[in-house]
Amino acid sequence: MTFAGEVAWVTGASSGLGTAMAQELARDGAMLILSGRNREALDAVAKDCGVETLVLPFEAADYGAAEAAAAQAWDWAAARSGGIDLLINNAGISQRSVALETAFPVYERIVAVDLLAPIALTQAVLPNMAARGKGRLGFVSSIAGKVGSPMRTAYSAAKFGLIGYADALRVEVTGLGLSVHTICPGSVRTNVSRNALTADGSARGVSDRNIENGLEPDATAREIIDAIAAGEKEIIAAIGFEKEIGELRRTPEPLMDRMAQLFEAGYAAKMKEGA
Repeated sequence: MTFAGEVAWVTGASSGLGTAMAQELARDGAMLILSGRNREALDAVAKDCGVETLVLPFEAADYGAAEAAAAQAWDWAAARSGGIDLLINNAGISQRSVALETAFPVYERIVAVDLLAPIALTQAVLPNMAARGKGRLGFVSSIAGKVGSPMRTAYSAAKFGLIGYADALRVEVTGLGLSVHTICPGSVRTNVSRNALTADGSARGVSDRNIENGLEPDATAREIIDAIAAGEKEIIAAIGFEKEIGELRRTPEPLMDRMAQLFEAGYAAKMKEGA
């Protein structure tokens, strides 16, 4: 079991894919840090997982709270395995509205939660992880982060941005002993569509047919955790046409490896010097 004795932190862990990933990590012997907004739901997930767990509830877009949580999480993890071994940035919110009708605050909210929040949390954890020279960073994007999806202009923008941040970060930290994994699920049977924001920022309240007929969260979580353990850099967790989309838009690993080599060879320093 790859994660036995390690500490894994999952955000958005109170339901859906986040809960399923926490459960799979617990089955692999990991200790858990669980975050989300709903303390009661997180406590229930922790009890169900049956492993040593730190529950850290906070609002994803409260970046100050995220920084404080990161400090507490690192101290807790350091006392058990030496530090946070895996951070999966999973918390997010979707959208179901056409751009022509969507109020700008909807864009602000989705970008704050789906893009800036995982960046803020990662940046808070990164210095300690880099100093330790060990750690995995996972970013849950979406197939909608690979190709622009109608009714999801804000969501696609944020998820595209998250992949861009993760790809650039991978180039910078590969030589530090860290690994970065972008995760692109297709339709998974969760409440993502019910909780999606509509044009005025209210929750949609109903699901989509493709979500209701989507992948089982448990099986998808198992696929993702196994792929992280195997060192896959970009994980396309989808079937059918969504799988085809993800594969067609897959970031070429040789390209990213080459960029990492250039970075380690001093490319960034040379650019800074104007060489």
